[in-house]
Amino acid sequence: MPNPITNALRLAHAGFILARFDALLPPEQVAKAPWLVRTGMKLTQLGAKENLQGGQHNRLTAALSKLGPSYIKLGQFLATRPDIIGAKRAFELKALQDKLPPFPQSEAEAIVAAELGKPVSQLFKSFGPAVAAASIAQVHKAETLDGKIVAVKILRPNVERRFANDIDSFAFAARNAERFSKEAKRLRPVAAVAMLEDSMVHELDLRMEAAAISEVAQNSKDDEGFRVPGVQWGLSAKRVLTTEWIDGTSLADVETLRQRGLNLNALADSVIQSFLRHAIRDGFFHADMHQGNLFVDKAGNLVALDFGITGRLSEGDRLFLAEILYGFITRNYRRIAQVHFDAGYIPETEDVETFAQALRAIGEPIMGLPAGEISMSRLLTQLFEVTEQFNMQTQPQLLLLQKTMVVTEGVARTLNPELNIWKTGEPVVKQWIERKLGPLGKIEQAMGSAGTLAGLALRVPRIVEEAHQVHRKLDAFVTAQSAPANPWPVRMLAVCAVALVVIATHMVLR
Repeated sequence: MPNPITNALRLAHAGFILARFDALLPPEQVAKAPWLVRTGMKLTQLGAKENLQGGQHNRLTAALSKLGPSYIKLGQFLATRPDIIGAKRAFELKALQDKLPPFPQSEAEAIVAAELGKPVSQLFKSFGPAVAAASIAQVHKAETLDGKIVAVKILRPNVERRFANDIDSFAFAARNAERFSKEAKRLRPVAAVAMLEDSMVHELDLRMEAAAISEVAQNSKDDEGFRVPGVQWGLSAKRVLTTEWIDGTSLADVETLRQRGLNLNALADSVIQSFLRHAIRDGFFHADMHQGNLFVDKAGNLVALDFGITGRLSEGDRLFLAEILYGFITRNYRRIAQVHFDAGYIPETEDVETFAQALRAIGEPIMGLPAGEISMSRLLTQLFEVTEQFNMQTQPQLLLLQKTMVVTEGVARTLNPELNIWKTGEPVVKQWIERKLGPLGKIEQAMGSAGTLAGLALRVPRIVEEAHQVHRKLDAFVTAQSAPANPWPVRMLAVCAVALVVIATHMVLR
């Protein structure tokens, strides 16, 4: 049962460590604090000169690392929530590295034996030392009895209990913040902590990560140039995950990629398109796509590793995003505004026309740029900043998508600084928007809402007309962005859609 006194003591200890590193408050807030607070912070720093080296962001990340695994994860999570901690602090937290010293080899082998039911010597031909260690787990390179080279990921000892205690403290702080602050209530810190807890529950059960790898593998089995490592299910359990060892080059090593003769522009396209397919097409995406988790194997395939953090988007979320992207493409700001109200994200007490005006203020400068300078992540970032002003309740799943898109675009632009995000994303985004807002999508929506084909038949003429409008506007936008003409897939889609309309109508009238 949660104990307020214990939680308060844990939070006080965390505050003490942050103050000792001079990272409790930004300098501008320290200057405005009462003299008693400033004096107290100075007293905590006595004899701690080594903690005060470097800039503010270095001290903050050092303090969180000192506090341990839970606070490292909290810092990484808050880096995606500038709405809660401010843009400056969120930027500072992006430098937080999830690296810790490895725990002893003997403990690692004991955990493997306990989880898999046999000594390591009976499971592996060889079992090497840790090659990477983070706050949650560490990875060992090993060879199976049948000669396969594998990566064995093992949870840290007692990490589950430590996280449970700290999450309880975070939830205690969030509840009290919402209780006493109207602004905190709008930002929904309780929901944010619940999302962090849900993420950590999954991350602390390596069977869930194995399942995530398997799901992405199934979703992307026909995607050329992308794959994930195979899971060794017989050598995996709750605290141990064994996967195929990927012998490749990290995307962080651009020079080696270039020396291998790889097409960096094509690789950048693959990064963007893979993410968009997973997020928009599948509704399930890798939410930690930094360079250290992306490799190129010997065959030139992009390989994603470490599926401890993933995101899901419901069908409604994806339709919401499709409407937003389509609205910005066509500069229909009134429609974008109405979509927010229809979804219930913006309170009815706000004015839709004023909101549309605010959307135009961010849309026109961005959409007026040359195609190569337009950033999807920048568009979403500014969109969320504007929605805050209209009391939109935080949507954590959309913020996770936006954070991942920022990282993904950054990775792609290190490979191709001249990346045209619209041209690159067009094969994925355009097809999905046409699929959902075009003929087939309209038919699906009509069948879902009308419940009968008779209701569908009555809506066929309007469906076809709306589909033609979507098709014309999307083609006009792609042409304006200087994308190569490639009309035959669109024509095939239109032919199939018309055929389906005819068949459906025939069934009703028969």
